[in-house]
Amino acid sequence: MASIARRPDGRWRARYRDAVGKEHARHFARKTDAQRWLDEVTASLVTGQYVDPRAGRVTFSSFYEAWSSRQLWVPSTRANADHAAATVPFAGVPLKAIRRSDIEAWVKALSADLAASTIKTRFVIVRSVFRAAVADKLIAADPCEGVVLPRRRKAEAAMRVPTVEEVGRLLRAADERFTAYVALCAFAGLRMGEASGVQVGDVDFLRRQLTVSRQLQRDGRETAVRTPKYGSERVVYLPDELVTMLAEHVRQHTPEGALDRWLFTAYGKPLHDNAVTFRWRQTRKAAGCPSIRLHDLRHFYASGLIAAGCDVVTVQRALGHATATTTLGTYAHLWPSAEDRTRSAASGLAAAALADYVRTAAAE
Repeated sequence: MASIARRPDGRWRARYRDAVGKEHARHFARKTDAQRWLDEVTASLVTGQYVDPRAGRVTFSSFYEAWSSRQLWVPSTRANADHAAATVPFAGVPLKAIRRSDIEAWVKALSADLAASTIKTRFVIVRSVFRAAVADKLIAADPCEGVVLPRRRKAEAAMRVPTVEEVGRLLRAADERFTAYVALCAFAGLRMGEASGVQVGDVDFLRRQLTVSRQLQRDGRETAVRTPKYGSERVVYLPDELVTMLAEHVRQHTPEGALDRWLFTAYGKPLHDNAVTFRWRQTRKAAGCPSIRLHDLRHFYASGLIAAGCDVVTVQRALGHATATTTLGTYAHLWPSAEDRTRSAASGLAAAALADYVRTAAAE
């Protein structure tokens, strides 16, 4: 319901009721302006794009607090989101007053100190807040739309894949209780939390396979047991050498107990992230590989699978990626190109033909 009426002071009063029956009104000097405003409001009501002009008065931080309480996040994700929301310069600004220029200025300020990947992580969180506000009809548009982020380094430039010789040095330098841990990351591609969460019963020594069904995550000062990230539960097929190392580790360091006992422990408790990081720093220092991260061993494993001719889906499943797109986005540069495959095929043809040529020439 909408109407326009002339006021005693000569102005025109335009009013309408929204979908819940709440009345809204504005005053205009000209009737044509009042009619134009009513037409715009009516169109937004009909198309479902109507936003209550008073709704966007809630501040960014207030809306985030209510919205975040409904999200199904693991503690680490919540910690990252809380930090991102608390450090934006527009935390106390009403949602409807935040402009794209405010987002651009924030991203620009972050780029002076943070890596492009970190900026993207924070931006994605903030963008999710604004998208939720749009979905709740608090604001008409997402101010993050069209904001350009700093360019990330190409995967082939940013990725550090250790060499076989470096991995060998790391294994030799590791403490005897930590050697199997390093091997599990290098020859099974486990993430740090996944390797820390392995229990003895997860290893099937006869079938030579490992079931990845949990990870350890820091929850404040405590260590929590959770499912692997992005639902990446999987079965990893282990090489004989790794099975032997794991069996020897069990024999020496955890020979007795229930199947759900932890494979790697320190002072009777599973290895939390700080304990792993401390041991890893000692290991890489002793090996003379100070720049190699523990996660680089996962890249080493992936590169080995690709070099052996494994397809995208096989690598995806082995690494526990949610989609093959994630695998390609990370490791596409490691797969042979069309030129490589063509050259290899032609080389095989040439080798066969030349071998026959040599035999014929020798017979003559």
